[in-house]
Amino acid sequence: MNSDILFSKTPPVRLFFTAAVPGAVSMLASALYQLFDGIFIGHFLGETAFAALNFAMPLVIINFALADLIGVGSSVPIAISLGKQQKKEADNLFTIACLLIVITGALTGAVLFLAAPSVIRLMGAQGEMARLAADYLRVYALCSPITTIVFAMDNYLRICGKIRMSMLLNIFMSALTAILEFTFLYVLHWGIWGAALATCTGMIICALIALYPFLRGKMTLCFVRPAFAPWMLKQIVACGSPNFLNNIAGRITSILMNVLLLRYGGAMAVSIYGILMYADGFIQPRLYGMCDSLQPAVGYNWGAGSYRRVRAIERCCFTASALLSIVSALVLFAFPAFITRLFIPEGSAEFMAISQTALRLFALTYLTRWLSFSTQSYMLAVGNPLPASLLSVSNALIFPVILVALFAPLGLTGLWLNFPGTSALTSVLALGVLVHFGRERKRLEKNEH
Repeated sequence: MNSDILFSKTPPVRLFFTAAVPGAVSMLASALYQLFDGIFIGHFLGETAFAALNFAMPLVIINFALADLIGVGSSVPIAISLGKQQKKEADNLFTIACLLIVITGALTGAVLFLAAPSVIRLMGAQGEMARLAADYLRVYALCSPITTIVFAMDNYLRICGKIRMSMLLNIFMSALTAILEFTFLYVLHWGIWGAALATCTGMIICALIALYPFLRGKMTLCFVRPAFAPWMLKQIVACGSPNFLNNIAGRITSILMNVLLLRYGGAMAVSIYGILMYADGFIQPRLYGMCDSLQPAVGYNWGAGSYRRVRAIERCCFTASALLSIVSALVLFAFPAFITRLFIPEGSAEFMAISQTALRLFALTYLTRWLSFSTQSYMLAVGNPLPASLLSVSNALIFPVILVALFAPLGLTGLWLNFPGTSALTSVLALGVLVHFGRERKRLEKNEH
């Protein structure tokens, strides 16, 4: 379907099922692969490798942070430009963004490859766990000039109305990487670096597939001779900052949590924290998939001045996010033992007891997380990055650090409580953002009428 017709004419509920549901399915496929990644490493390589994986993961995400900033940050002004019928500006932004992603991927990859062993040791890891974590990180660093563009291409495909193609490509990438990882770890008996290589290989193949129709000029967006202007970089950074700050701040918090976990409970606590992050990695991508898939439509209609339509689309987004989050919270609370055994099947009685307590406390996070997440996506889609950045940094860094200090006397229990506490505080902040923005939106709707 033509993106103009899809975004401007399709009824909001139908648009939700056309755009958001495939987006959620895409992210579900990604989440399933991440789940299998943890299961494969935990089962085939053992508890130390699983702890090393979770120790290195914050740095892996930092490796993608700048590319994510550019990809998300360019998608918002591109969608708004298309809504204003400014195609040349949209094509130019698209071309510049792709070039910037490749350049920053090469630079960050080089830095992380050289610094990996030292940074891992500074975080507190030692011996075998430190070596495995550095090996895992270095593979991602080597491949980052190509792999970092894959998630941005997902955004660009949706802007072009190729929602089904985006979904199928994500499903293919998840299936391919799972097959490769099983082959590398179980059949070839490679180490933890083989798990990273499997993921990077899948990303590279899918990035090239996604780029192909753009290179042929068969999409709404086309590569053109780039005409760079400083305001473009400023706009990309402003719109991409919420996601970037969330990635960076969240990884800083994860590093802090890993340091405290090692102090309070050793490698066992780090492994349990890893289980929580894999549970989160199964739920949050589906929330992200729904909200992110609607951003091009919201941005397009905002640029076109169709403010009532923006409100109708966002009502669908908030309702679906709430339902998904609450159901996920119930599942986490009801089946903590099953979830733990997915990753560590032979855990000790102490490990199982602590893990089940942690998962049940963590489940409370999703009773409120949907509100701040949907609000952040809404603010970003309409080109209002300041409140989105505030919500992002508050959820990823400010509130977690405050609660780490407040809950310190509770030891490990305090660390598990950090998640629902942070979510509740951020949701209160999100309500304030919505009330303030609602006044501005009503004024615009009156003008539209």
